[in-house]
Amino acid sequence: MAFFLRWAFAFGLLAMTFNPTEWNYTRWAMGNYTDELPITVLLGLLLVIGYIIYLRATLRSIGGFGMFLVFAVIAALIWVLADWGVLTLENTSMNIWLGIFSLSVVLGVGLNWSHVRRVLSGQADMDDTGD
Repeated sequence: MAFFLRWAFAFGLLAMTFNPTEWNYTRWAMGNYTDELPITVLLGLLLVIGYIIYLRATLRSIGGFGMFLVFAVIAALIWVLADWGVLTLENTSMNIWLGIFSLSVVLGVGLNWSHVRRVLSGQADMDDTGD
């Protein structure tokens, strides 16, 4: 359950920032920054804080190469599904949602990897000694 919650928050963070609908920070900020500059800056800073937390944890746990590998596995899975005809890549909105999903899986795996490694190996990371 904890893995799902961490992944869902990563998905929400990415989807709040940008998605193919009109309900996202990027479109809202572009249309309202002149009238609502203080709230635009506040919400932008909150999103940046969320990204810093996720990216820092992901880079510390699986590193850049690990991020690449997780993303490559997700991309290969999408490729297989498209090759089998289960998934079509004709729809631009669907492709954006697939990209958001893929990036959220990378961030979710990165945030959860220390927990997974601790369960599998029984060893705590040096950063985990305060738990």
